[in-house]
Amino acid sequence: MKQLLYLLIVLIFSSCYSQNRAVTTVYFEFDKHKLPQDQIQVIVDFMKTVDTTKIESIQIFGYCDDRGAKDYNYDLSKKRVMTVQDILTANGFNQNKIVIIEGKGRVIIQKDDIENLSEIRSKNRRVDLFLVKKNSYGKGIYNSFRDNQKVGDRIYLETILFPLGSSKLTSSTKQELDKIVAILQKKKTLEFEIRGHVCCTPSYYEDAIDKDTKERKLSLNRAKSVYRYLLSKGVNSLRMHYVGCGNKYPLGQGDALDRRVEFLILKI
Repeated sequence: MKQLLYLLIVLIFSSCYSQNRAVTTVYFEFDKHKLPQDQIQVIVDFMKTVDTTKIESIQIFGYCDDRGAKDYNYDLSKKRVMTVQDILTANGFNQNKIVIIEGKGRVIIQKDDIENLSEIRSKNRRVDLFLVKKNSYGKGIYNSFRDNQKVGDRIYLETILFPLGSSKLTSSTKQELDKIVAILQKKKTLEFEIRGHVCCTPSYYEDAIDKDTKERKLSLNRAKSVYRYLLSKGVNSLRMHYVGCGNKYPLGQGDALDRRVEFLILKI
């Protein structure tokens, strides 16, 4: 009876979650970044079910179990992500749609998990693949965090803007980010994507040049600046990641508001 109840709960949860974001997972052997053949087949089969004309992007995140040094596991998780990316592109997936590839490092074991230690560790040696459907970013744009936020909502704040050509946080921006930190401390389960934007760039360029680094990665650097600041204030890295969107999503309300970052809600 308990097993039946557990299975029912898992199925309900999986159904609800899949309505928000399509996902599949592949698993690695201990201390390996090469995928077993049966797990490669999981990716191949997954791709057969995906209509790439209907998705905005695919996002890939890698993890390790808790054994080994922190830095070593972080590098290993990145290698696992690259393995999956290579399999996707080798099987015809458009690399331009792979917008996030990030190694998250090791997953720390909780005290309550000790009884199932071997099983939990095997599940933590994984890479998750997420699909974001097209047009999911075109709905629910707000200029503040709300109590009834939904998955897919985009939040931009008019006080979190950047100087032209810069990815540096101003003092007023940091004050606004401190307010967001306070909100995130209350909304413990909220997960989000930090999306950087630019203005004033010709359409034949996807991004603008960061005047400090001289690289055409300004939108990415803006998102990274916000990510690092939130991280420094104690926001868990597993709740957030960042991506540069270049000049793809202008608000149509003037150049200043396009020199911004947004928060895309991924999970409530």
